[in-house]
Amino acid sequence: MTTRMWMGAVQPEWKVTVTGAPTDARDDNPPLDAADEAALVAACLAGRKEAFDVIVERHRRHVYQLCYRFVGNHEDASDLAQDVFVRAYRGLRSFKGQSSLGTWLYRIGVNVCLNKVGSKTPKAEPIGDNAAGHFEHPADALVRRERAAEVRAAIARLPKKQRATLILRVYHELPHEQIAGILGSSVGAVKANFFHALNNLKKLLRHA
Repeated sequence: MTTRMWMGAVQPEWKVTVTGAPTDARDDNPPLDAADEAALVAACLAGRKEAFDVIVERHRRHVYQLCYRFVGNHEDASDLAQDVFVRAYRGLRSFKGQSSLGTWLYRIGVNVCLNKVGSKTPKAEPIGDNAAGHFEHPADALVRRERAAEVRAAIARLPKKQRATLILRVYHELPHEQIAGILGSSVGAVKANFFHALNNLKKLLRHA
């Protein structure tokens, strides 16, 4: 399998080219644009190369955003997101449909990010156009971005499960039940991790 990725100014655009897949797919297979998850996975495993392209297209935005929250810059986030989809393709036979495909990809993404990033402080994105609008005073924009960098640095110092829980809950607005499935823990553990993550984050920012 080879994966190629082009990154735009704000959001990466990806094209996935799969090689080496089984060649027993029939030419008269129906289109996959409207296929459900089970059909996409089955088609991909049966050798329909375009099926994995559809999976990537449906989930690339959320996977990329997850990776960006861990590293804080587009280049590293793109590399990590590419790694997530490579691992997903290689491990697709292990997907049993017990959770949604999105949850499964989040699980891979969290593991990839935590393993690759570890406890390093994320690299800040260069200061550019601010998302709040073009009329913000330069001094205010600088303070806001510096504060954002402090928050990213503080999140990077949290224990791994607290960090993942905070990112999934705050930035991706996932319910506790889905986060539990992603992290392989109980709902009670997720709630406890989120509570401790918020408290620890407040302490870290207080001393920043």
